[in-house]
Amino acid sequence: MRVKIKKLSSEGFGETEVGGKKILVPFTVPGDIVDIRKWRREKRKLVAHDYEIVEMSSSRIEPKCEYFGICGGCLLQHFPYKEQIEFKEQKLFELLQLQVDVIPSPRIYGYRNRIDIAITTRGIGFRKRGTWWNVVDIEKCDVFGNKSKKALKFLRDLIEDYKLAPWDLKKNTGFLRYIVLREGKFTGDFMITLVTSEGELPERIFEYFDFATSLYWSVNNTKSDVSYGEPRNFWREEFIRERLDDVTYFIHPNSFFQTNSYQAVNLVKKVSEFVDGERVLDLYSGVGTFGVYLAKRGFQVEGIEVNPFAVEMANRNARINKVNAEFRVGTDKGVRNLGVYDTVIVDPPRAGLHPKLIKKLLRDLPETLVYVSCNPKTFSENLEKLKESYLIEQIVGLDMFPHTPHVEIIAKLNLKSKI
Repeated sequence: MRVKIKKLSSEGFGETEVGGKKILVPFTVPGDIVDIRKWRREKRKLVAHDYEIVEMSSSRIEPKCEYFGICGGCLLQHFPYKEQIEFKEQKLFELLQLQVDVIPSPRIYGYRNRIDIAITTRGIGFRKRGTWWNVVDIEKCDVFGNKSKKALKFLRDLIEDYKLAPWDLKKNTGFLRYIVLREGKFTGDFMITLVTSEGELPERIFEYFDFATSLYWSVNNTKSDVSYGEPRNFWREEFIRERLDDVTYFIHPNSFFQTNSYQAVNLVKKVSEFVDGERVLDLYSGVGTFGVYLAKRGFQVEGIEVNPFAVEMANRNARINKVNAEFRVGTDKGVRNLGVYDTVIVDPPRAGLHPKLIKKLLRDLPETLVYVSCNPKTFSENLEKLKESYLIEQIVGLDMFPHTPHVEIIAKLNLKSKI
């Protein structure tokens, strides 16, 4: 059947209606005319998987990446960036019933400081959209940058020279599983991690990647399809560095760090603007991205994080920046009294705040909450409960991931009694 795409869904798919049913069409934009032949149910929604664009919308632009439309990494490269930002602002308005300005990313290509590339019998690259078993073979990734092309070329040389076995996704057999690339966008440091199953890498492996600041070998000997493992060896530097504004951070293969370094500068600056008072608690503090930055500006910072290795890295980052911030292992619900802090920063995972933490916040009533959210939906759900005692004073969106439907939120919440 022939249909016209009416708008973008919250997932970034083109949306149309057939017989009273909404059908989502990947890689389309409003105004496209599409012939749909088949669709299937994905996560309780109907998604077209056999279709043809017969007439292109005037809103379309030429995507930069040659793999766009097959690779599942980007959904919106064919949509002008200005309209991507408008789409995300409209998405936030529909969800929150608030007008939220979204700060554009300073760069829309070459912005990612990390990509995880599968090494498989079907190819070396990213998953084909909608599959776990199929991989789009790539030579480079434009959202990461030019170093990806060099790394993948020498990876293929290594495989050919030593006849190394790529991973078979269906049989769970093979040796090489992932190559993970990380780059300090403001320092130029470059890390390559090869993730393998149990076995031995060639002794001269570093000769293939001598342009890397740091080369790691990690082992994942489980059937889980994950791009990390136990580090077995590294060559040259143990860490690479990234710099946000005037703060330097060490990054390890198993460290989480904000993926868009250019926009992360705006993120830490905005969090700093929203903080009130002197004493700050940084919950979900990770490697100290917010806490170290705030301590550099004179705030008294304590950080709580459940991951012991992240706490170790946060304290290391505090030391190299010569700031007075203390990070310790603990849970978000384990702080004795949140009310002794002037500001509490929360940056939870996509699931949002734990109900027990929300109850504790409403009992202890710190004057200011700074809520950083990578999932506006769970932020909205948490906000409904926090509204009992808090009101939003300021809120802003940040486009951390151009060409995708994702959008980050930072909100400053103050006690009603304070306002």
